[in-house]
Amino acid sequence: MFKRFRDDMKKYWKYAIYSSKAQLKAEVANSYLNWLWWVLDPLCFMLIYVFMFGYVFKSKEQYFAIFVFVGITLWDFFNKCLLQSVKIIKNNKPIVSKVYIPKFILLVIRICVNGFKMCISLLIIVAMLAIWRVPLTLNILYVIPILITLVTVVFGISCFLLHYGVFVEDLGNVLRIALRLVFYLTGVFWNIMSRLPAPYNSYIGKGNPIAFLITSMRQCVIYGQAPHRKLLLLWFLIGLILCALGIRKIYKSENSYVKVI
Repeated sequence: MFKRFRDDMKKYWKYAIYSSKAQLKAEVANSYLNWLWWVLDPLCFMLIYVFMFGYVFKSKEQYFAIFVFVGITLWDFFNKCLLQSVKIIKNNKPIVSKVYIPKFILLVIRICVNGFKMCISLLIIVAMLAIWRVPLTLNILYVIPILITLVTVVFGISCFLLHYGVFVEDLGNVLRIALRLVFYLTGVFWNIMSRLPAPYNSYIGKGNPIAFLITSMRQCVIYGQAPHRKLLLLWFLIGLILCALGIRKIYKSENSYVKVI
């Protein structure tokens, strides 16, 4: 299976990149502001949350605007990738019904598209760090393994959502409701570890992968602290296991997808 996956990635990688570029261009083709929306969209949400929780509810988090924007950046990537994976086979019916393509490549394309937008947001975070003169340390290098872990976990979960989304029509609606709950338990605009009482803060902050990764990103970017290395490694390994099991399930069932859709 691993050899087949490696060979498929080599064979279809250029197609995935080309398709990602085409989808990015198509998203802004008829827009007056074009790619600026990829900057304005997260910035507008950040301003809303900063106003609501920074001024209305008097949040006392240091560098609160950056605190919120880091959360929005990672959550947007996580949320969009998972929601889009459920209907990805049905939305690409003209492709999957006419030519063979490994179905996980469709996930790779969406991850590349959403990952590009996330990179734009990360550049905005760099600018914000400079504007607020946030002191940086070498711990900021942990951004790389944190992002790798995020992509790994997202791809692993998305593989299962792709598979079951073909057979369970209502999965998208259920997932949308579940993600709303997860959103409020992730700490996008509040600090899980300080706002929730023990031991619930530890359960949610460590057991929820996106909550843990957002907290870890804030620690190394804003506060100059190292994340929980063992837990970061554990979530990376869990992500790899999910990827392996998910890809295996897709390979085993992908011939039946066309019959269902």
